[in-house]
Amino acid sequence: MKKTFTDQLGREVHINYPPKRIISLVPSQTELLFDLGLDTEIIGITKFCIHPGPKVQSKTKIGGTKSLNIELISRLNPDLIIGNKEENSKADIELLMDSYPVWMSDVTTLEEARAMITQFGELVNRQPESAYLNHLIQSGFADLQQLSIQSPFHKKVAYLIWKGPYMFAGSNTFINTLLNVAGFINVVESPRYPELSLLELARLSPDIVFLSSEPYPFKEKHVTEIKLLLPNVQVVLVDGEMFSWYGSRLLKSVEYLFHLQKAFS
Repeated sequence: MKKTFTDQLGREVHINYPPKRIISLVPSQTELLFDLGLDTEIIGITKFCIHPGPKVQSKTKIGGTKSLNIELISRLNPDLIIGNKEENSKADIELLMDSYPVWMSDVTTLEEARAMITQFGELVNRQPESAYLNHLIQSGFADLQQLSIQSPFHKKVAYLIWKGPYMFAGSNTFINTLLNVAGFINVVESPRYPELSLLELARLSPDIVFLSSEPYPFKEKHVTEIKLLLPNVQVVLVDGEMFSWYGSRLLKSVEYLFHLQKAFS
């Protein structure tokens, strides 16, 4: 039967319900779909969709998140495509919208992430599974936030996502939300992902600089490079998935952020 849903961009999306041929264009959302039990329904994913490992290997890879193979997607003939405003190319998405039902997420807060999980459950007929997942995520983050309130440590951080030029996670990002929930104070107040030199960063006086494992794969050599220029700042490699994957990986993010919080208390 036909059913209409509203995505997180406020668009109405008409699909054959429940969908049987789903393409996911975002790694964190791919993992969420698998965790909701859509093993058979998922027919296409991006080359960056790496979780859950054993299940993604057999699925058709339809390019990168910002470089989709539109011809291959057409050959797969999906009855639902799921993307994200930030992670996918606007031109690719608009092209796909001309031919297929495309449901788009737009997530910068935990509330929007939980809303997305609820909407996924409704969209793919997995409401009990999504409700239980949301319950676990909400409980975990409530505990984490309570701990940060009870034992505030006021550590000022900067979160690097790219090199050449250096780019940081600023306000109005999901990364910033998770930093705040864990009790960290983001010194980069500009919105989205501003470019800053290390000299400009030094003027913001962070206590800690987090180097993310994605999208740029920072390594130990980069820790050494930045420490030479910022000798009084702690420079730490962190798991980018734990800060920027806004689906079911949030269950693991809670524990990761708890240990990170304890490490700097």
